[in-house]
Amino acid sequence: MEATFSYSFPALRGIQAGSEFYVVMCPLKLIPKIFVFDEEEIPPEYRAQRTINRSRVPEIASYILDNPKDYVFSSLTASVDGNMKFQPYTKDPEFNNLGRLSITLDAKLLINDGQHRRAAIEEALKVSPELGQENISVVFFKDEGLRKSQQIFADLNRHAVNTTSSLGILYEHRDQLANATKEIVLQIPLLERYTDKERPSLSKLSPKIFVLSNIFNTNSRILNKKKGDFVSELEKDFLLKFWLELCESVLEWRAVLKKELTPTELRTNYINAHGVFLEAIGLIGSYLYNNHPTDWDQFIQKLPSIDWSRNNSDWMGRAFGHTGRINKNNDTISLTANMIKMKMGLPLTPQEERIEDKLKVGELA
Repeated sequence: MEATFSYSFPALRGIQAGSEFYVVMCPLKLIPKIFVFDEEEIPPEYRAQRTINRSRVPEIASYILDNPKDYVFSSLTASVDGNMKFQPYTKDPEFNNLGRLSITLDAKLLINDGQHRRAAIEEALKVSPELGQENISVVFFKDEGLRKSQQIFADLNRHAVNTTSSLGILYEHRDQLANATKEIVLQIPLLERYTDKERPSLSKLSPKIFVLSNIFNTNSRILNKKKGDFVSELEKDFLLKFWLELCESVLEWRAVLKKELTPTELRTNYINAHGVFLEAIGLIGSYLYNNHPTDWDQFIQKLPSIDWSRNNSDWMGRAFGHTGRINKNNDTISLTANMIKMKMGLPLTPQEERIEDKLKVGELA
């Protein structure tokens, strides 16, 4: 195999399922060039899993460009339909898996895992060509006719498990709203003690009251911000003050802190231990932040006068349905927020009035 007519990489050889595979370090600038071919040449049954979601590409490209000093990419995995040759650097049996891999230029290279990363790298290089000198690892599998490519894709993703929403927030250190949320939890004893930072929801017997993702979602609703948005110091200050006031005003939470009520009893008998309540409070917090910037706390201080028990029929069709099961979706969050606003003496917006009308005529049943 002539080097003139092939790609050539320093490589590490390994064995899986009795077959050789190779790991190479590839400069980013070569990634768009190596993995270019007309997808029409590939039979559709081999590329059915590989339709790129173009909306994901700018987000990943921005991740690279916004974090040039600490972005992290896992390996690309590719099938090779063409001639490959591995030449060890030495015959020493301890080191003969280190060598040089050559792949003919006419080989077809099909990404099994990482097609969005490949597209994002191409976009990022257009903005910052200097990134081209950096590397990403690529794992090559020999696959004549690309017949195994779809199975490789399935096998690579068979045991993949996404992190929970709460863990995603806990491990996120770049997002300003996530960081503000974690700082609030750490600064307020009730939240610090009773927030589950890992699970997306609480079991019946959980000793916790909150999950981190619900607190994050509440903050998102208060500030009308989403992941990646800028959060000012003024907004962070408001969030902290809001949660301090909220934790003082929800008597049932304080009863748990004082050991007068268990978290299980709270979840069983009251709606204010559930995400639908928190996110409804987030909507109210947003309204107060924008319409009562100086006296918002006076309205939060009205919360102790509200009956939060599940026996209160005011919450039927809002926080929970006829089965008694708590429901959390955009409609129930809005309807729960509407009832709280009415009990606080706050006016409903035209949009909130419309969702109330839908409830009355049974459209939200």
